[in-house]
Amino acid sequence: MADIRGAIPSHLFIRDTLRSIVFLIRDLLFMLFTGFAINAMERSSVSGLTLFACWMVYWWFQGLIFTGIWVIGHECGHGAFSSSKYVCDIFGFILHTVLWTPYFSWKVSHHRHHAHHASLEKDEVYVPKTRSELGIPEKPTNYEEYFSDTPLWTLLMLIRQQLFAFQAYLAFNVSGQKEYPRWTNHFNPRAIIFKPSHVPGVIVSDISMLGMMFIVYKAANTFGALNVIKYYGIPWLFVSHWFVMITYLHHTSPEIPHYRSKEWNYQRGAAATVDRDFLGWMGRFFLHDVAHYHVIHHFFPQIPWYNGEEATQYLKAVIGDQYLRSTEPVFAALWRSYNECQFVDDDGHIVFYRNKKGEVSRGAAAGLVDS
Repeated sequence: MADIRGAIPSHLFIRDTLRSIVFLIRDLLFMLFTGFAINAMERSSVSGLTLFACWMVYWWFQGLIFTGIWVIGHECGHGAFSSSKYVCDIFGFILHTVLWTPYFSWKVSHHRHHAHHASLEKDEVYVPKTRSELGIPEKPTNYEEYFSDTPLWTLLMLIRQQLFAFQAYLAFNVSGQKEYPRWTNHFNPRAIIFKPSHVPGVIVSDISMLGMMFIVYKAANTFGALNVIKYYGIPWLFVSHWFVMITYLHHTSPEIPHYRSKEWNYQRGAAATVDRDFLGWMGRFFLHDVAHYHVIHHFFPQIPWYNGEEATQYLKAVIGDQYLRSTEPVFAALWRSYNECQFVDDDGHIVFYRNKKGEVSRGAAAGLVDS
């Protein structure tokens, strides 16, 4: 790690609080602009399908804007927003609370995810299911007995994942560490995820979620439930979708290895992710490059997002063909990964996902390049 750290210029680690705040103000202004714009359209003579098309455009862009705000909150959790921990926590707590994320609770598990990324025994999220967990024998006669879903059912399950996976993870540890006890969640201060020092933050996060319930309830009574859903609820669902899609594709691909303890180390875990060209210019502008430059984020989470592109060039020069980047269209990648990444073997210290035919893909996956 010292060699990798030494290859990246020190100025790229500098966190500029003012610059971070300017990015946030920009996002908030775009959020207000889109809200006022759709409100003006609704009050105008536009109606019918034309007005519905305007709402579709609003939901798309406001969802991206909300997600970008969530990403800034995520950067706060890593200390990349400011060199001041207090500034990071104040901004991060507010931004994540208004987007239904228990900031301090999730910050704990997310840091542990970074510390143990791609470790089958210790990673916190997107931990692959094993052959035995699915009840698949070592040499089944027919894999279709276990993976016979129709494309329509697969699509419905994928939509369910995209909209509700993060909430299911927070509340029920779905896709989380398999070694944790049943009913592990992010709202119980005594959950195995937390240490005694984390308890005050968990309680504050719980209270913040209750506060959001009250605020949304009052807003619905004041402005109408339908208006709250249209202006806030549907864009928030897009946040859930984009966040899950981005993180799922970061950590789920036929080419990404997972390690058991004998072979895992921090460098291997940090490299076990993929940079993706996510939504082109919209992903870069609205989502703050969170998908485009994720590998460097796993090596050095405190590098500010606005330095990710430059830092990645230095990282690539050091780790060479261990660096993965995908140019595959992201919705095609989502469908491919959801179908190809089914389970890993129970034995072996370095394992790759097997598909619905029980096959391992170790060649070049579609769109993956090493530079």
